[in-house]
Amino acid sequence: MSLADRLREALAAPAAQPPLEGDLPELRAEADVPAAVLVAITDRPDPGVILTLRREHLRTHAGQVAFPGGRLDAGEDAVRAALREAHEEILLGPDAVDVVGHIEPYRTVTGYIVTPVLGVIAPDLPLEPHEHEVADWFEAPLAFLLDAQNHQLRSALFHGRTRHYYEIMWNDRRIWGATAAMLINLSRRLSWS
Repeated sequence: MSLADRLREALAAPAAQPPLEGDLPELRAEADVPAAVLVAITDRPDPGVILTLRREHLRTHAGQVAFPGGRLDAGEDAVRAALREAHEEILLGPDAVDVVGHIEPYRTVTGYIVTPVLGVIAPDLPLEPHEHEVADWFEAPLAFLLDAQNHQLRSALFHGRTRHYYEIMWNDRRIWGATAAMLINLSRRLSWS
């Protein structure tokens, strides 16, 4: 069975646990800007996930690890937006992605309702980071990212209150916040082994 078929089969099964809905409970309802990200999974014996490192000068989420993605343009659905953004950010051509499906949207503190779109890509594609948006890109092992033992619950003071968020450390890469939460939701949906 192909990796894409395995993922489709796993997505069709009931979720093992309910998804994380979003960042701050009191702000979730205010999120109203539709967005999408591409969870690009490499088709290899030990699949990986393509992640980007955002440039330090960006207005939001500067220097953070993220999936390629962004807001939907007029007339776009989540799949089209995720593919367009991946092409803009890392030169991943839309025709190089076998779209598998999507998981539950995640609401961010910055007002976005983000739909993670899953797609399978060939390994070792010649991806190039967008010079103004993406400082670098890397591939992290899917099994590591989905392993609940690597999902660390952390806390920090935010707007005068203690807030909780998830963090996944892979090598020297800190994956946290919405990106980590969407990976946890993917883990809950796939029950991957």
